[in-house]
Amino acid sequence: MNNWDDKSQKIIAVELDDSNLPIPSHEVLQERRVAIFDLLSENFFRPIFPKNYPNSIGPYKLDISIKDQLLVFKISNVENQLIREILLSISPIRKILKDYNEICLSYYNAVKRLTPSQIETIDMGRKAIHDEGGRILIDRFNRKADMDFQTSRRLFTLITAIYLESKK
Repeated sequence: MNNWDDKSQKIIAVELDDSNLPIPSHEVLQERRVAIFDLLSENFFRPIFPKNYPNSIGPYKLDISIKDQLLVFKISNVENQLIREILLSISPIRKILKDYNEICLSYYNAVKRLTPSQIETIDMGRKAIHDEGGRILIDRFNRKADMDFQTSRRLFTLITAIYLESKK
C-alpha cells in the first residue's frame, strides 16, 4: 500500500483565500483548478500534533492564504473543525517563487516560437525549479506536517498561483 491509499493521511479539499487579492484572470483560475485537481487526486499529508491531540485524525481540509507576508495553512477535519494552523514566512521561498514564475513565462512564450529541443531545454529547467520548490516546502513544513514529494510539488504550484496574484 502506498501513502496515497490511506484516507486518514490525505487532503480531501482545498480552498484558496484570495479575498484580499486582485481578481484572478481566467488563465490563473484554470491553473488553480488543475493544481487543486492534481493535489486532491493523489496526496499524502499528515499534520504533526502532540500525542492524544483531539480531533486530529484525517482526512483533512486545507485553506491557504497569504497575510502579512505569511503563508497561512488552516487545517480542518471533515467536520470543518480547525485543528491546526501553520504559518510560514514567505521570505525563505520568495526567490524560488519568482524564479519559477519567470521560467514558466519563458516556457509559455517558447511554446509559441521555438523548436521542440529548445522548448525541452526550458522545460527541464522549469521542472528543476519546481522540484526545488517542493524540497523547500518539505523542509519548511518540518515538524509541522509530513508530506511526500509529489504533494509538496503540488502545494508549491498552488502557493505560486496565490503568491503571484498577491504581487499584482
